[in-house]
Amino acid sequence: MRPTSARFLNILVPVKRAVDYAVKIRVNSQQTGVDLNVKHSMNPFDEIAVEEAVRIRERIKDEVKSIRAVTIGPSKSLDTLRTALAMGADSAIHVEVPESAPAPEPLGVAKTIRALVEKNKEIDLIILGKQAIDDDAGQTGQMLAGLLGWSQATFASKVDVDTKNNVVTVLREIDGGSEEIKCKLPLVITTDLRLNEPRYASLPNIMKAKKKPVEKLKPEDLGVDLTPMLETIKVAEPPKRVGGGKVESVEELVGKLKDAGFTAV
Repeated sequence: MRPTSARFLNILVPVKRAVDYAVKIRVNSQQTGVDLNVKHSMNPFDEIAVEEAVRIRERIKDEVKSIRAVTIGPSKSLDTLRTALAMGADSAIHVEVPESAPAPEPLGVAKTIRALVEKNKEIDLIILGKQAIDDDAGQTGQMLAGLLGWSQATFASKVDVDTKNNVVTVLREIDGGSEEIKCKLPLVITTDLRLNEPRYASLPNIMKAKKKPVEKLKPEDLGVDLTPMLETIKVAEPPKRVGGGKVESVEELVGKLKDAGFTAV
């Protein structure tokens, strides 16, 4: 593992284009997935990751050398990168896949990011959302840390970077409270909702984002195979809920439960 500079920090922020959180999800007519002919936007947890990278630079200023966003997806994913650039990222990488290709699985995404890190050996810190709101897998960050052999801090609700000692203190969400951990750089962080509130990109920054560099790559350029390892057999909507009924007493409730086939244990 290479030594990390105590002076300059290079941050990589993976972002994903997902169905917008406000869209009502519907299964497509082929029952192979959900209808994707709807509004898309950056995965909300990844927005938090971009915001945190920018805030880290605002807090320690000259100690952050670069913030680079990366996405893996079809040509339309460029809009997601432009959003990250408008929020404050300096440059971006677009690993482009065909429009008809299935969405990369978490392991494929982690392998692709690992290849980018090995290609650009200056990266010290990777910040990404704890999960994507489309598949809700919540696996990419942990897999990436394992593949790289880096420290990891998941479900972060507060991040404090000390570049002089190459240590990052992270407050992370756990069941029933929070946990503070200290990690050595290089590090993978996954973001939780309470970490921050992402800023809106201003019109001047949106215009500036169009001039920021975006590097185009393909999976084969990185020696990565994104062929899915899982096969989706069928996607169906859950059964509609049946309305309930009122009872006048506990005895009546017990009787109805017995009639429905439920028995006491």
